Amino acid sequence: MFGFFKRKENVFQNLIEQQATLSYEGLRLLVKYFETSDPEVAEELSIKEKEADEVRRILIDELNRSFITPFDREDIFALSRSIDDVIDYADTTVMEMVILKVAPTPFMSRIASLLKDAAYEIMHGVMRLPKNPNVALDHAQRAKALENRVEAVYREAVADLFSGPEDLHHVVEMLKLREVYRHLSNAADRGDEAANIIADIVVKKA
Repeated sequence: MFGFFKRKENVFQNLIEQQATLSYEGLRLLVKYFETSDPEVAEELSIKEKEADEVRRILIDELNRSFITPFDREDIFALSRSIDDVIDYADTTVMEMVILKVAPTPFMSRIASLLKDAAYEIMHGVMRLPKNPNVALDHAQRAKALENRVEAVYREAVADLFSGPEDLHHVVEMLKLREVYRHLSNAADRGDEAANIIADIVVKKA
């Protein structure tokens, strides 16, 4: 019976780890897209996002059918959702760029690199939850610090946009870029939320 409960706990841990890994891989592809503007990279990112969605569907199905979970059901659901939102925003960022015909900017590349690093910290934070919760907390704190850096670059990027529109065309381009920056900022917010949930789980386990 104990073995059964342990297996059920492992199911949720493995699924959350899969989500976090796919999110990190998705952010790596976002960085690559900003470097190359390659449509094939955009397609790879879209596929990763769909894979992540499928893992989340499985996790929710398991959650609905299980009484035993490694930590609070609400925390599992919220952590899964926030991690999924990160890769969702990465994917929709590229979709918006293609639709609006926006080229990557140095600000976008800087933000994407920070988001990738934050996703890496979230991934390792999730992996360390079962056996090394204090290490998981360290990773969560690093992810939060990276989110703060994203917001600083975001504000810098927006300030640059509004530094002096020259004509109507410039205004239109400015609005397009701001929309893309908002997607990236939203991804950072969801990463920050994931880090907060990891920290909450560690506190509850203590």
